[in-house]
Amino acid sequence: MTILDDETVSLNTLKGPMRTAIFRPSAPGRYPGLVLFSEIFQITGPIRRTAALLAGHGFVVAVPEIYHELEPEGTVLAYDQAGADRGNAHKVAKELSSYDSDARAALDYLASSEHCTGRLGVIEICIGGHLAFRAAMNASVLAAVCFYATDIHKHSLGAGMQDNSLERAGEIRGELLHIWGRQDPHVPLEGRLRIHARLEEVGVKFQWVEVNGAHAFLRDEGPRYDPELALHCYSLALGLFHRCLGSGSVSEARG
Repeated sequence: MTILDDETVSLNTLKGPMRTAIFRPSAPGRYPGLVLFSEIFQITGPIRRTAALLAGHGFVVAVPEIYHELEPEGTVLAYDQAGADRGNAHKVAKELSSYDSDARAALDYLASSEHCTGRLGVIEICIGGHLAFRAAMNASVLAAVCFYATDIHKHSLGAGMQDNSLERAGEIRGELLHIWGRQDPHVPLEGRLRIHARLEEVGVKFQWVEVNGAHAFLRDEGPRYDPELALHCYSLALGLFHRCLGSGSVSEARG
């Protein structure tokens, strides 16, 4: 059994302090690091449970508040229309460069942590999947998992809605896992095909998984949650991370 510690830290960014939740095994040792990017609703209960699940498998997990310069510290948007509207407005108000510098701050924190081996990965859901895709352009990221990453095919992340994520895909050096729901209206077939073709074109090392699931099938709250699919997809993600990042001191801590 792995017992977890969690704490909240404040990371310096170009746009001020970024409140970041940290989850890790409580047993002494050093573990691979993961940055977990949230949905547009920030660090909700389902996101915290995802972070705990990952940490329980032997990772130090950093979960930043992606809208830290737009909302008061600790803000969690509700899973309702008002929350969705507010989160989507922030998504295209925040500067693209700020998303990138925030990711770098979280990666740097993990790399310098006494609890981390320095082997890094990124993961998450919806807008977070897009942020993980962009964070994977950092050379230190050895593996990335993107769950139904929105807006990549439309170039619509950030202020001006003209992101360059597809153009920069060739900068990804680690291994990438994309997981999509076929019944997700936010990323239709033509959008998925556009992303797939670009990854093939630039020679990214990637896995591509499509399942029969709706948008947010991973979120353990609400009517679209599919526990069976979630368990299967978490297994795929953990398999990639253990293979690419190693297991750190987890075996010693359990021994």
